[in-house]
Amino acid sequence: MGIVVKRIYAPVSTTDGHRVLVDRLWPRGVRKEDAALDEWLREVAPSPALRRWFGHDPARWEGFRHRYAAELDGLIDHWRPLADRALHHRLTLLYAARDEEHNHAVALKGYLDNWLRTHGPR
Repeated sequence: MGIVVKRIYAPVSTTDGHRVLVDRLWPRGVRKEDAALDEWLREVAPSPALRRWFGHDPARWEGFRHRYAAELDGLIDHWRPLADRALHHRLTLLYAARDEEHNHAVALKGYLDNWLRTHGPR
C-alpha cells in the first residue's frame, strides 16, 4: 500500500494506516494518549552523533542521507518489519522535525522505498 511521512503534530487520519514514530526522543508537547501510535521505533532513528552532525542543515542533506543509509544497513532487524508491512498496508512514518523536506523520516522512507523496489517481498 505504501509509505507516507507525516509530522506527529498533524491531525490523526483514518487513512494513516499503521502509525510509527521514528524519532529517538519523544516529541515535545505531544501526549502519548493523543499520538495514536501503533509503534514507537527509536532504533531506526539516526544516531545521536549523526543527528548532531546534520543539525537539520539542508546543505548537509545529501551527506546525511548517505550516512544515515549506512547506519540503516546495520539495522535490518529493526526496519525490515516496516518494509514488510508497507507491502500490504499503509505505513505512516511520524517525526517531529520542523523541516518537512529535510528530515530523517523522509530519508528513511526513501531508503525503504528503494529497498522494496530492489528486493521486493520475501
